[in-house]
Amino acid sequence: MPETRYDFKPSPDVWNFKELMNHIVYGISWWENNYLKKIETPWNPPPILGKRQEILDAMHKAYDALAQTIAKGKSNDGVLKGFHATLDHVTHHRGQAIVYLRCNGITPPEYTF
Repeated sequence: MPETRYDFKPSPDVWNFKELMNHIVYGISWWENNYLKKIETPWNPPPILGKRQEILDAMHKAYDALAQTIAKGKSNDGVLKGFHATLDHVTHHRGQAIVYLRCNGITPPEYTF
């Protein structure tokens, strides 16, 4: 999504694209802490990042941290269950992001498994 469209929302009652991306970023860290690391963390999202690059950098950092946590505990069944819950949450919001992109005439990247 171009940064000029980060305030786009397909309906007045939903997040704009920037808010959705920030939710995904924070959600990855929150799920990682609560369900993989077992660190009880209240839901307290930080202020919304505004610039596209800030959001992308934060998303890469969140995914990298998640990957490290998974690598450290991949034999732990609880870590795998927590990872699947985190992945399900991200997948849900990825579906929303695809709608936002398509509403703006943008073909989303192909999903690779």
